[in-house]
Amino acid sequence: MATYRGWSTVPRIALLLLLVVFLTVGGALWFDQLGLMSAREFFSPVVDPVLRVFGVRPPEEVFPDDPQLLEDIRAARRGEALELREEELAQRARELEEQEEEFDRRLQELEEREALLEEREESFERQVREREDREANIRRISNTLSAMPPGDAAAILADYDNQLLIEVLMITDEIAEEEDELSLSSVWLNHLPPDRVAEIQRQMTQHPDR
Repeated sequence: MATYRGWSTVPRIALLLLLVVFLTVGGALWFDQLGLMSAREFFSPVVDPVLRVFGVRPPEEVFPDDPQLLEDIRAARRGEALELREEELAQRARELEEQEEEFDRRLQELEEREALLEEREESFERQVREREDREANIRRISNTLSAMPPGDAAAILADYDNQLLIEVLMITDEIAEEEDELSLSSVWLNHLPPDRVAEIQRQMTQHPDR
């Protein structure tokens, strides 16, 4: 029974050893093909005859012995690396130029908006100053007319256009209210022609804020 067991174990061991050798050689050749290790030179005395049996000719490797040739190869590789680097730098430079152009465009838009806002602000301030100056001038006119006899003041008001006449009357009413006095605007209107008074009252009714 032991003999039977002994003979049955030997083939198994031999088979396992062959399998291990096969996997080792195959794995080494596969790693060599992937470039992870150089196993072809080590196994070539054993593998090459086997490959020739199956009609496969092992590849021949050429190792240049000329130092100048090796230097030329290295120089060519350095040249390729420099070209790639130059292309990367050129691409980066183009990207920077595009970003700079975009920045300049946005800066110009901001400057145009700022200039427009400044122009609008100056226009608004100018209108405010003009309105304040006009109001101050009308106040002076009202004070001057209030110091005159009503008939003389009405004669001067008759020469004003409707817009200025209405503004003088309204300012006169405001001054009288501020000083708690009787406004002379109604007295002046009594000295004006009825048709002119009707037109003035109609416009004041349509535009009470004027």
